Amino acid sequence: MNSSTRPIDRWFASYSDDHRDATNQRIHVLCVPAIVWSVIALLWCVPAPGTWLRDGVWAGIAMLAAALFYYRASRPLGLGIAAMFLVLGLVTRALYETLGRDGLLWAAVGVFVLAWIGQFVGHKIEGRKPSFLTDLTYLLIGPAWVMSKLYRKLGWAY
Repeated sequence: MNSSTRPIDRWFASYSDDHRDATNQRIHVLCVPAIVWSVIALLWCVPAPGTWLRDGVWAGIAMLAAALFYYRASRPLGLGIAAMFLVLGLVTRALYETLGRDGLLWAAVGVFVLAWIGQFVGHKIEGRKPSFLTDLTYLLIGPAWVMSKLYRKLGWAY
């Protein structure tokens, strides 16, 4: 790789090295978004302090911070992730209103646990350890990597 390679491209190259197996990749395409949603839902369940903040504020702050991270790495990916966060936030809000805090909390915990089990099964099949075990930044790279796969499928540049 030359020195003009963007950091996101270096992260993707390294991440892809740990995700070569087609089955592991398919598992990640399903489980990574599930984990992202579950984290949003878990943060949504954290009560908002005071009377001027609404429930979901912590999820909103986390989504904004993450979207800015992705936007800085790649504007097209950042915009795609922001759109995904908007959809996931609306879904989470609807579930929160339907299920209540406790129902959403249990749903999020269940999805989180099952999706991580899926991830580790994928890595067992792959025969390689998850990237985040070497650098926690890869917890943020996974969603962008999945989004970049979608972009490539659609013929879009990231």
